[in-house]
Amino acid sequence: MPDLWMPGATRLDIGDHAPTDGGPAKAIPHITWDKNASAAKPVDLVPYEILRSYFSGSGRGVAPHILWDPFTGRVTQFLPANSRSKSLADQAGGTRTNRAGSVVLQIEALFFPYCRVGTKIYPRLVDTPCKGWDELHAWVKSWGVPDAWPNGRPENCTRSESTWETKAGWYPHKAVPENNHDDPLSWPAFPTAPQTGTEAKPKVSLAHVVYSARHDPAAAQGHTTHKAEVLTVERALKAEGLLASQYVDGSFGTKTLEAYARWQRSPAGGGYVGSDADGIPGAASLRRLAAKHGFTVTA
Repeated sequence: MPDLWMPGATRLDIGDHAPTDGGPAKAIPHITWDKNASAAKPVDLVPYEILRSYFSGSGRGVAPHILWDPFTGRVTQFLPANSRSKSLADQAGGTRTNRAGSVVLQIEALFFPYCRVGTKIYPRLVDTPCKGWDELHAWVKSWGVPDAWPNGRPENCTRSESTWETKAGWYPHKAVPENNHDDPLSWPAFPTAPQTGTEAKPKVSLAHVVYSARHDPAAAQGHTTHKAEVLTVERALKAEGLLASQYVDGSFGTKTLEAYARWQRSPAGGGYVGSDADGIPGAASLRRLAAKHGFTVTA
């Protein structure tokens, strides 16, 4: 089972969990849009901490699963993936918008058009650094949400209820039935898959990464033993949504060990349990990771 709580996110559980209804897996992108600004009159971005306090306090009745800061990559999660959240309008007697899928993952990006950060003005979300998007996307994808916009991208979308009921994918807030908001106006492109052409595949020695996994955690911060090979493994774990980008550093430290243990426990990694999922790479789990992410395992 994928992680109920996104790896690397701050967990701020607001309670009030409730199941979804089942059906096509969906993700709903929003922007906070808590200020109105314009090119002529830009406004300073509202601090992340204020929105986090709002969604965990007086605004918990409209809280999303995720608050994402595209300027810093910070992420706070308020509800587990298998619970509905309440960021969508839901009219009585119609589709249960917040529950209409195996998951309905709702992401609020900290942004409004023409916000100002420092001396720079950002007209669209896609103009921001979009830090943390790769990790956020990978976690959403791990819940079965495909890289598709069934009702169209935010820039040009419809509110087809029949599509909503039958197709999995990403639905802008503007494309959700029973809702009248226009956000998020834009959204970053889906990260591309690793290249797997005729170029030589990186090689990772099982013996080397096992040695690193046994020795790096107890060594000084940032210590590396087989840096290039560990980096290959860490990049694959990051692409799986299991390791935050700041820990992709070539050191098989405790964060990488924990991420690899999550890979071992996942169905794709072998579904290991107990001491078989201790974070120390084994030949079978490492070859599964290699097959998905374009590297070769040697002895």
